[in-house]
Amino acid sequence: MRNTRSTQLLFELSRPGCVGVDLPVCDVPERPISELLPAGAINPAPLPLPELSEPDVVRHFVNLSTQNMSVDTHFYPLGSCTMKYNPKRNERLASLPGMVDLHPYQPESAVQGLLELLHESQYFLAEISGLPAVSLQPAAGAHGEMTALLVAAAYFRDRGEKRTTVLIPDGAHGTNPASAAMAGFDVQPIRCDEDGFVDLEEFATHLNERTAVFMITNPNTLGIFEKNIKKIVEMVHAVGALVYLDGANMNAILGITRPGDFGADLMHYNPHKTFSGPHGGGGPGAGPIAVAEKLAPYLPSPIVVKENGVYRLDYDRPKSIGRVRSFFGNVGVLVRMYCYIRTHGAKGLREVSEHAVLNANYLLAKVKHFLEVPHGDRCMHEFVASPVKLKNEKNISTMDIAKRLLDYGYHAPTVYFPLIVKEAMMIEPTETESKATLDAFAEALFRITGESADLLHDAPHTTPVSRADEVLAARKPVLKHGG
Repeated sequence: MRNTRSTQLLFELSRPGCVGVDLPVCDVPERPISELLPAGAINPAPLPLPELSEPDVVRHFVNLSTQNMSVDTHFYPLGSCTMKYNPKRNERLASLPGMVDLHPYQPESAVQGLLELLHESQYFLAEISGLPAVSLQPAAGAHGEMTALLVAAAYFRDRGEKRTTVLIPDGAHGTNPASAAMAGFDVQPIRCDEDGFVDLEEFATHLNERTAVFMITNPNTLGIFEKNIKKIVEMVHAVGALVYLDGANMNAILGITRPGDFGADLMHYNPHKTFSGPHGGGGPGAGPIAVAEKLAPYLPSPIVVKENGVYRLDYDRPKSIGRVRSFFGNVGVLVRMYCYIRTHGAKGLREVSEHAVLNANYLLAKVKHFLEVPHGDRCMHEFVASPVKLKNEKNISTMDIAKRLLDYGYHAPTVYFPLIVKEAMMIEPTETESKATLDAFAEALFRITGESADLLHDAPHTTPVSRADEVLAARKPVLKHGG
Protein backbone atom coordinates (compact mmCIF):
# COMPACT_ATOMS: atom_id res chain seq x y z
CA MET A 1 0.00 0.00 0.00
CA ARG A 2 1.31 3.45 -0.91
CA ASN A 3 2.28 5.67 2.01
CA THR A 4 -0.17 8.56 1.58
CA ARG A 5 1.93 10.75 3.87
CA SER A 6 4.70 10.73 1.25
CA THR A 7 2.35 12.40 -1.24
CA GLN A 8 1.23 15.15 1.11
CA LEU A 9 2.68 18.64 1.28
CA LEU A 10 4.57 19.77 4.36
CA PHE A 11 1.76 22.23 5.06
CA GLU A 12 -0.74 19.35 5.07
CA LEU A 13 1.42 17.39 7.50
CA SER A 14 1.76 20.40 9.82
CA ARG A 15 0.37 20.14 13.35
CA PRO A 16 0.25 23.11 15.78
CA GLY A 17 2.95 22.91 18.41
CA CYS A 18 5.20 20.41 16.60
CA VAL A 19 8.84 21.47 16.64
CA GLY A 20 12.04 19.92 15.38
CA VAL A 21 14.50 21.83 17.55
CA ASP A 22 15.20 22.26 21.25
CA LEU A 23 16.92 25.58 21.78
CA PRO A 24 18.72 26.35 25.06
CA VAL A 25 17.65 29.18 27.32
CA CYS A 26 19.02 32.47 26.06
CA ASP A 27 22.21 33.33 27.98
CA VAL A 28 22.40 37.01 27.01
CA PRO A 29 20.06 39.90 27.90
CA GLU A 30 16.99 39.78 25.68
CA ARG A 31 15.78 42.83 23.74
CA PRO A 32 12.65 43.24 21.63
CA ILE A 33 13.26 42.68 17.95
CA SER A 34 11.75 46.13 17.27
CA GLU A 35 14.80 47.64 18.95
CA LEU A 36 17.21 45.60 16.83
CA LEU A 37 15.71 45.99 13.35
CA PRO A 38 14.03 48.88 11.52
CA ALA A 39 10.25 48.68 11.31
CA GLY A 40 10.33 48.06 7.55
CA ALA A 41 12.34 44.88 8.05
CA ILE A 42 9.88 43.28 10.49
CA ASN A 43 6.92 41.25 9.25
CA PRO A 44 3.74 42.31 11.09
CA ALA A 45 2.69 38.67 11.54
CA PRO A 46 4.67 35.42 11.85
CA LEU A 47 5.18 33.55 8.58
CA PRO A 48 2.72 30.66 8.16
CA LEU A 49 5.45 28.03 8.19
CA PRO A 50 4.59 24.34 8.71
CA GLU A 51 5.09 22.98 12.21
CA LEU A 52 6.73 19.55 12.10
CA SER A 53 8.97 17.27 14.07
CA GLU A 54 12.37 16.35 12.70
CA PRO A 55 11.31 12.76 11.83
CA ASP A 56 8.37 14.13 9.85
CA VAL A 57 10.64 16.41 7.83
CA VAL A 58 13.28 13.72 7.20
CA ARG A 59 10.74 11.08 6.19
CA HIS A 60 8.93 13.51 3.91
CA PHE A 61 12.01 14.31 1.86
CA VAL A 62 13.40 10.77 1.89
CA ASN A 63 10.05 9.45 0.63
CA LEU A 64 10.03 12.09 -2.09
CA SER A 65 13.55 11.09 -3.12
CA THR A 66 12.46 7.47 -3.67
CA GLN A 67 10.04 8.69 -6.33
CA ASN A 68 12.89 10.19 -8.37
CA MET A 69 14.81 8.43 -11.10
CA SER A 70 18.54 9.11 -11.04
CA VAL A 71 21.69 7.76 -12.58
CA ASP A 72 22.47 6.24 -9.16
CA THR A 73 19.24 4.22 -9.21
CA HIS A 74 18.31 3.68 -12.87
CA PHE A 75 19.77 3.39 -16.36
CA TYR A 76 19.56 6.75 -18.14
CA PRO A 77 19.68 6.32 -21.93
CA LEU A 78 19.45 10.12 -22.13
CA GLY A 79 20.90 11.36 -25.40
CA SER A 80 20.56 15.11 -25.12
CA CYS A 81 22.53 15.31 -21.88
CA THR A 82 25.07 12.55 -21.28
CA MET A 83 24.10 10.80 -18.03
CA LYS A 84 27.18 8.82 -17.10
CA TYR A 85 27.73 7.51 -13.62
CA ASN A 86 30.12 9.83 -11.80
CA PRO A 87 32.54 8.14 -9.37
CA LYS A 88 31.72 8.85 -5.74
CA ARG A 89 35.41 9.17 -4.92
CA ASN A 90 35.41 12.50 -6.77
CA GLU A 91 32.60 13.71 -4.54
CA ARG A 92 34.61 12.75 -1.47
CA LEU A 93 37.77 14.42 -2.74
CA ALA A 94 35.93 17.63 -3.59
CA SER A 95 34.47 17.59 -0.07
CA LEU A 96 37.82 17.52 1.72
CA PRO A 97 38.18 20.40 4.22
CA GLY A 98 41.04 21.89 2.22
CA MET A 99 38.61 22.30 -0.68
CA VAL A 100 35.24 23.21 0.79
CA ASP A 101 36.49 25.36 3.66
CA LEU A 102 38.35 27.84 1.46
CA HIS A 103 36.96 31.34 1.01
CA PRO A 104 37.21 33.26 -2.28
CA TYR A 105 38.50 36.34 -0.47
CA GLN A 106 41.48 34.52 1.04
CA PRO A 107 44.83 35.91 -0.11
CA GLU A 108 46.37 34.03 -3.03
CA SER A 109 49.28 33.00 -0.81
CA ALA A 110 46.83 30.97 1.31
CA VAL A 111 45.30 29.04 -1.61
CA GLN A 112 48.35 28.00 -3.58
CA GLY A 113 47.29 24.34 -3.62
CA LEU A 114 43.92 25.08 -5.17
CA LEU A 115 45.42 27.55 -7.66
CA GLU A 116 47.88 24.86 -8.71
CA LEU A 117 44.99 22.45 -9.24
CA LEU A 118 43.17 25.02 -11.38
CA HIS A 119 46.31 25.86 -13.33
CA GLU A 120 46.83 22.18 -14.12
CA SER A 121 43.17 21.91 -15.10
CA GLN A 122 43.68 24.68 -17.65
CA TYR A 123 46.65 22.74 -19.05
CA PHE A 124 44.74 19.45 -19.20
CA LEU A 125 41.78 21.00 -21.03
CA ALA A 126 44.12 22.72 -23.46
CA GLU A 127 45.91 19.45 -24.20
CA ILE A 128 42.67 17.46 -24.62
CA SER A 129 41.17 20.06 -26.97
CA GLY A 130 44.26 21.00 -28.95
CA LEU A 131 43.47 24.64 -28.16
CA PRO A 132 46.12 26.39 -26.02
CA ALA A 133 44.14 28.99 -24.03
CA VAL A 134 41.50 28.10 -21.44
CA SER A 135 39.03 29.86 -19.15
CA LEU A 136 37.46 27.94 -16.27
CA GLN A 137 34.96 30.66 -15.37
CA PRO A 138 31.72 29.80 -17.22
CA ALA A 139 29.05 28.22 -15.04
CA ALA A 140 27.47 25.77 -17.49
CA GLY A 141 27.78 24.43 -21.02
CA ALA A 142 25.42 26.97 -22.53
CA HIS A 143 27.13 29.70 -20.51
CA GLY A 144 30.40 28.50 -22.03
CA GLU A 145 28.88 28.78 -25.50
CA MET A 146 27.78 32.35 -24.85
CA THR A 147 31.14 33.25 -23.30
CA ALA A 148 33.06 31.89 -26.28
CA LEU A 149 30.83 33.83 -28.66
CA LEU A 150 31.46 37.00 -26.64
CA VAL A 151 35.18 36.27 -27.05
CA ALA A 152 34.63 35.95 -30.81
CA ALA A 153 32.70 39.23 -30.87
CA ALA A 154 35.53 40.99 -29.00
CA TYR A 155 38.08 39.55 -31.42
CA PHE A 156 36.28 40.90 -34.47
CA ARG A 157 35.55 44.23 -32.78
CA ASP A 158 39.24 44.61 -32.00
CA ARG A 159 40.02 43.95 -35.66
CA GLY A 160 37.48 46.53 -36.81
CA GLU A 161 35.37 43.92 -38.58
CA LYS A 162 31.58 44.04 -38.52
CA ARG A 163 30.44 40.43 -38.53
CA THR A 164 26.88 39.83 -37.46
CA THR A 165 25.86 36.26 -38.28
CA VAL A 166 26.37 32.86 -36.71
CA LEU A 167 25.64 29.82 -38.88
CA ILE A 168 24.27 26.72 -37.13
CA PRO A 169 23.37 23.35 -38.72
CA ASP A 170 20.05 21.78 -37.75
CA GLY A 171 21.94 18.77 -36.36
CA ALA A 172 23.50 20.95 -33.64
CA HIS A 173 22.46 21.21 -29.99
CA GLY A 174 19.45 23.37 -29.27
CA THR A 175 21.29 25.77 -26.99
CA ASN A 176 23.50 27.01 -29.83
CA PRO A 177 20.97 29.43 -31.39
CA ALA A 178 20.02 30.83 -27.98
CA SER A 179 23.67 31.39 -27.03
CA ALA A 180 24.37 33.14 -30.33
CA ALA A 181 21.35 35.41 -29.89
CA MET A 182 22.34 36.20 -26.29
CA ALA A 183 25.80 37.19 -27.53
CA GLY A 184 24.22 39.66 -29.97
CA PHE A 185 24.47 37.73 -33.23
CA ASP A 186 21.90 36.95 -35.88
CA VAL A 187 21.31 33.22 -36.37
CA GLN A 188 21.19 31.49 -39.75
CA PRO A 189 20.22 27.80 -39.69
CA ILE A 190 21.90 25.43 -42.15
CA ARG A 191 20.10 22.34 -43.37
CA CYS A 192 21.64 18.89 -43.03
CA ASP A 193 21.48 16.50 -45.96
CA GLU A 194 19.64 13.18 -45.95
CA ASP A 195 22.67 11.43 -44.43
CA GLY A 196 22.80 13.82 -41.47
CA PHE A 197 25.85 15.82 -42.59
CA VAL A 198 26.06 19.57 -43.23
CA ASP A 199 24.65 20.38 -46.66
CA LEU A 200 27.74 21.98 -48.21
CA GLU A 201 25.86 23.64 -51.08
CA GLU A 202 23.44 25.44 -48.77
CA PHE A 203 26.29 26.18 -46.36
CA ALA A 204 28.25 27.91 -49.14
CA THR A 205 25.30 30.15 -50.02
CA HIS A 206 25.19 31.62 -46.49
CA LEU A 207 28.94 31.91 -45.90
CA ASN A 208 30.20 35.46 -46.50
CA GLU A 209 32.05 38.44 -45.04
CA ARG A 210 29.26 38.98 -42.47
CA THR A 211 29.76 35.48 -41.02
CA ALA A 212 31.36 35.57 -37.59
CA VAL A 213 31.18 31.98 -36.40
CA PHE A 214 30.07 28.58 -37.62
CA MET A 215 28.86 26.51 -34.64
CA ILE A 216 29.02 22.77 -35.15
CA THR A 217 28.36 19.86 -32.82
CA ASN A 218 30.76 17.10 -33.81
CA PRO A 219 29.84 14.30 -33.39
CA ASN A 220 26.38 15.70 -34.03
CA THR A 221 23.09 14.89 -32.34
CA LEU A 222 22.56 11.97 -34.70
CA GLY A 223 25.71 10.39 -33.29
CA ILE A 224 27.61 10.93 -36.54
CA PHE A 225 31.10 12.39 -36.95
CA GLU A 226 31.01 15.09 -39.65
CA LYS A 227 32.92 13.54 -42.56
CA ASN A 228 33.38 16.93 -44.26
CA ILE A 229 34.79 18.71 -41.23
CA LYS A 230 38.12 19.54 -42.92
CA LYS A 231 36.35 21.04 -45.94
CA ILE A 232 33.95 22.98 -43.70
CA VAL A 233 36.80 24.45 -41.66
CA GLU A 234 38.64 25.50 -44.83
CA MET A 235 35.49 27.23 -46.14
CA VAL A 236 34.90 29.08 -42.85
CA HIS A 237 38.49 30.23 -42.49
CA ALA A 238 38.60 31.31 -46.12
CA VAL A 239 36.08 34.08 -45.36
CA GLY A 240 37.87 35.06 -42.12
CA ALA A 241 35.27 33.53 -39.80
CA LEU A 242 35.76 31.23 -36.80
CA VAL A 243 34.72 27.63 -36.13
CA TYR A 244 33.03 26.87 -32.80
CA LEU A 245 32.92 23.27 -31.65
CA ASP A 246 30.09 22.41 -29.26
CA GLY A 247 31.95 20.12 -26.87
CA ALA A 248 28.88 18.48 -25.36
CA ASN A 249 29.71 15.26 -27.22
CA MET A 250 33.38 15.12 -26.26
CA ASN A 251 32.62 11.84 -24.49
CA ALA A 252 32.87 10.25 -27.95
CA ILE A 253 36.30 11.55 -29.00
CA LEU A 254 38.38 11.99 -25.82
CA GLY A 255 41.98 11.06 -26.53
CA ILE A 256 41.12 10.01 -30.09
CA THR A 257 40.90 13.33 -31.91
CA ARG A 258 41.16 16.96 -30.82
CA PRO A 259 38.92 19.82 -32.02
CA GLY A 260 41.94 22.09 -32.43
CA ASP A 261 43.58 19.54 -34.71
CA PHE A 262 40.60 19.42 -37.08
CA GLY A 263 40.37 23.19 -37.19
CA ALA A 264 38.12 24.44 -34.38
CA ASP A 265 38.94 27.88 -32.99
CA LEU A 266 36.73 27.80 -29.90
CA MET A 267 34.90 25.17 -27.87
CA HIS A 268 33.33 24.48 -24.51
CA TYR A 269 33.35 21.46 -22.23
CA ASN A 270 30.53 20.03 -20.15
CA PRO A 271 32.42 18.54 -17.18
CA HIS A 272 29.36 16.61 -16.01
CA LYS A 273 29.04 14.92 -19.41
CA THR A 274 32.68 14.41 -20.30
CA PHE A 275 34.41 14.10 -16.95
CA SER A 276 32.71 14.23 -13.55
CA GLY A 277 30.36 16.59 -11.78
CA PRO A 278 26.77 17.06 -10.60
CA HIS A 279 24.12 16.55 -13.26
CA GLY A 280 21.49 19.14 -14.14
CA GLY A 281 18.55 20.07 -11.98
CA GLY A 282 19.56 23.73 -11.94
CA GLY A 283 22.36 22.96 -9.51
CA PRO A 284 26.05 23.78 -9.66
CA GLY A 285 27.74 23.46 -13.02
CA ALA A 286 30.75 24.49 -15.05
CA GLY A 287 31.42 25.07 -18.75
CA PRO A 288 35.12 25.79 -19.34
CA ILE A 289 36.11 27.07 -22.77
CA ALA A 290 39.26 26.56 -24.82
CA VAL A 291 40.30 28.85 -27.67
CA ALA A 292 43.03 29.33 -30.26
CA GLU A 293 46.08 31.44 -29.40
CA LYS A 294 44.83 34.47 -31.34
CA LEU A 295 41.70 34.56 -29.15
CA ALA A 296 43.52 34.18 -25.83
CA PRO A 297 43.69 37.94 -25.02
CA TYR A 298 39.90 38.16 -25.01
CA LEU A 299 39.23 35.37 -22.50
CA PRO A 300 37.38 36.27 -19.28
CA SER A 301 39.50 37.70 -16.51
CA PRO A 302 41.11 36.41 -14.37
CA ILE A 303 42.98 33.28 -15.39
CA VAL A 304 45.48 31.35 -13.27
CA VAL A 305 49.13 31.93 -14.16
CA LYS A 306 52.40 30.67 -12.70
CA GLU A 307 55.35 33.01 -12.22
CA ASN A 308 58.59 32.04 -10.45
CA GLY A 309 56.94 29.00 -8.94
CA VAL A 310 54.03 31.01 -7.50
CA TYR A 311 50.43 30.80 -8.71
CA ARG A 312 48.27 33.88 -8.97
CA LEU A 313 45.10 35.21 -10.60
CA ASP A 314 45.92 37.42 -13.57
CA TYR A 315 43.55 40.39 -13.88
CA ASP A 316 45.83 42.50 -16.09
CA ARG A 317 44.18 41.60 -19.38
CA PRO A 318 43.21 44.81 -21.21
CA LYS A 319 41.40 43.05 -24.09
CA SER A 320 39.47 40.64 -21.86
CA ILE A 321 35.68 40.51 -22.11
CA GLY A 322 35.74 40.78 -18.30
CA ARG A 323 34.29 38.54 -15.66
CA VAL A 324 31.38 36.25 -16.61
CA ARG A 325 30.97 34.56 -13.22
CA SER A 326 31.38 35.56 -9.61
CA PHE A 327 34.83 34.90 -8.18
CA PHE A 328 36.54 32.19 -10.25
CA GLY A 329 33.56 30.10 -11.30
CA ASN A 330 32.19 26.95 -9.77
CA VAL A 331 35.42 25.59 -8.33
CA GLY A 332 33.80 22.57 -6.64
CA VAL A 333 32.81 21.15 -10.03
CA LEU A 334 36.25 21.90 -11.44
CA VAL A 335 37.83 19.90 -8.60
CA ARG A 336 35.69 16.89 -9.52
CA MET A 337 36.71 17.29 -13.16
CA TYR A 338 40.39 17.48 -12.21
CA CYS A 339 40.14 14.31 -10.12
CA TYR A 340 38.48 12.45 -12.98
CA ILE A 341 41.17 13.46 -15.47
CA ARG A 342 44.00 12.60 -13.07
CA THR A 343 42.40 9.25 -12.26
CA HIS A 344 42.09 8.17 -15.89
CA GLY A 345 45.16 9.72 -17.45
CA ALA A 346 45.63 9.95 -21.22
CA LYS A 347 45.17 6.23 -21.86
CA GLY A 348 42.13 6.02 -19.62
CA LEU A 349 40.38 8.99 -21.22
CA ARG A 350 40.77 7.38 -24.63
CA GLU A 351 39.30 4.16 -23.23
CA VAL A 352 36.33 6.13 -21.90
CA SER A 353 35.43 7.17 -25.44
CA GLU A 354 36.18 3.78 -26.94
CA HIS A 355 33.83 2.10 -24.48
CA ALA A 356 31.14 4.78 -24.95
CA VAL A 357 31.24 4.24 -28.71
CA LEU A 358 31.28 0.45 -28.28
CA ASN A 359 28.25 0.50 -25.98
CA ALA A 360 26.30 2.76 -28.33
CA ASN A 361 27.02 0.56 -31.33
CA TYR A 362 26.16 -2.59 -29.39
CA LEU A 363 22.79 -1.16 -28.38
CA LEU A 364 22.17 0.10 -31.91
CA ALA A 365 22.78 -3.42 -33.23
CA LYS A 366 20.27 -4.81 -30.72
CA VAL A 367 17.58 -2.22 -31.44
CA LYS A 368 17.74 -1.86 -35.24
CA HIS A 369 15.85 -5.13 -35.75
CA PHE A 370 12.60 -3.73 -34.35
CA LEU A 371 13.05 0.08 -34.48
CA GLU A 372 14.14 2.05 -37.50
CA VAL A 373 17.61 3.61 -37.22
CA PRO A 374 17.53 6.05 -40.13
CA HIS A 375 21.17 7.10 -40.16
CA GLY A 376 23.18 3.96 -40.62
CA ASP A 377 24.39 0.84 -38.87
CA ARG A 378 27.26 2.60 -37.09
CA CYS A 379 27.36 5.53 -34.71
CA MET A 380 29.65 7.35 -32.32
CA HIS A 381 28.44 7.69 -28.70
CA GLU A 382 24.72 7.86 -29.42
CA PHE A 383 22.19 7.06 -32.12
CA VAL A 384 18.67 8.07 -33.08
CA ALA A 385 16.01 5.39 -33.41
CA SER A 386 12.45 5.93 -34.61
CA PRO A 387 9.19 3.95 -34.21
CA VAL A 388 7.74 5.75 -37.22
CA LYS A 389 6.50 2.43 -38.69
CA LEU A 390 4.73 1.60 -35.43
CA LYS A 391 3.20 5.07 -35.52
CA ASN A 392 1.83 4.49 -39.00
CA GLU A 393 0.71 0.89 -38.46
CA LYS A 394 -0.45 0.76 -34.81
CA ASN A 395 -0.62 4.43 -33.74
CA ILE A 396 2.19 3.87 -31.21
CA SER A 397 4.30 6.99 -30.79
CA THR A 398 7.72 7.72 -29.38
CA MET A 399 6.01 9.32 -26.37
CA ASP A 400 4.04 6.13 -25.75
CA ILE A 401 7.26 4.09 -25.66
CA ALA A 402 9.03 6.65 -23.48
CA LYS A 403 6.21 6.67 -20.92
CA ARG A 404 5.94 2.88 -20.88
CA LEU A 405 9.68 2.56 -20.21
CA LEU A 406 9.00 4.09 -16.79
CA ASP A 407 6.95 1.01 -15.89
CA TYR A 408 9.96 -1.15 -16.75
CA GLY A 409 12.20 0.90 -14.45
CA TYR A 410 14.07 2.91 -17.09
CA HIS A 411 14.27 6.66 -17.49
CA ALA A 412 13.18 7.50 -21.01
CA PRO A 413 15.71 8.61 -23.63
CA THR A 414 15.49 12.03 -25.20
CA VAL A 415 12.44 12.18 -27.46
CA TYR A 416 11.47 14.23 -30.52
CA PHE A 417 15.00 15.60 -30.86
CA PRO A 418 16.76 16.13 -33.14
CA LEU A 419 13.85 17.57 -35.10
CA ILE A 420 15.25 16.28 -38.40
CA VAL A 421 14.11 12.72 -37.54
CA LYS A 422 10.41 11.91 -37.29
CA GLU A 423 9.42 10.36 -33.96
CA ALA A 424 13.04 10.68 -32.84
CA MET A 425 14.33 8.69 -29.89
CA MET A 426 17.91 9.68 -29.09
CA ILE A 427 19.69 6.92 -27.16
CA GLU A 428 23.07 7.21 -25.43
CA PRO A 429 24.15 4.38 -23.14
CA THR A 430 27.57 5.85 -22.10
CA GLU A 431 30.67 3.89 -21.16
CA THR A 432 29.62 3.31 -17.55
CA GLU A 433 26.85 0.80 -18.36
CA SER A 434 27.33 -2.97 -18.44
CA LYS A 435 26.39 -5.38 -21.21
CA ALA A 436 23.74 -6.85 -18.91
CA THR A 437 22.11 -3.43 -18.49
CA LEU A 438 22.12 -2.81 -22.24
CA ASP A 439 20.65 -6.25 -22.93
CA ALA A 440 17.88 -5.69 -20.40
CA PHE A 441 17.06 -2.26 -21.82
CA ALA A 442 16.92 -3.59 -25.37
CA GLU A 443 14.64 -6.41 -24.19
CA ALA A 444 12.32 -3.89 -22.51
CA LEU A 445 12.13 -1.83 -25.70
CA PHE A 446 11.39 -4.96 -27.73
CA ARG A 447 8.59 -6.03 -25.39
CA ILE A 448 7.03 -2.59 -25.43
CA THR A 449 6.91 -2.49 -29.24
CA GLY A 450 4.82 -5.69 -29.09
CA GLU A 451 2.28 -4.36 -26.58
CA SER A 452 -1.14 -3.00 -27.46
CA ALA A 453 -1.64 0.61 -28.39
CA ASP A 454 -4.38 1.01 -25.76
CA LEU A 455 -2.01 -0.12 -23.00
CA LEU A 456 0.73 2.22 -24.16
CA HIS A 457 -1.52 5.24 -24.62
CA ASP A 458 -2.29 5.20 -20.89
CA ALA A 459 1.27 4.50 -19.71
CA PRO A 460 2.90 4.80 -17.27
CA HIS A 461 0.79 2.61 -15.00
CA THR A 462 3.01 2.21 -11.92
CA THR A 463 4.07 5.80 -11.15
CA PRO A 464 2.35 8.16 -8.66
CA VAL A 465 1.10 10.21 -11.63
CA SER A 466 0.15 8.54 -14.90
CA ARG A 467 -0.08 10.18 -18.33
CA ALA A 468 -0.49 13.90 -17.86
CA ASP A 469 -1.64 16.54 -20.30
CA GLU A 470 1.82 18.03 -20.71
CA VAL A 471 0.68 21.16 -22.54
CA LEU A 472 -1.91 21.92 -19.87
CA ALA A 473 0.58 21.11 -17.10
CA ALA A 474 3.07 23.58 -18.57
CA ARG A 475 0.55 26.36 -19.05
CA LYS A 476 -1.61 25.85 -15.96
CA PRO A 477 0.40 23.89 -13.38
CA VAL A 478 -1.40 22.60 -10.32
CA LEU A 479 0.97 23.33 -7.45
CA LYS A 480 -1.12 21.99 -4.58
CA HIS A 481 -1.73 18.30 -3.95
CA GLY A 482 -5.34 17.39 -4.59
CA GLY A 483 -6.05 20.73 -6.29
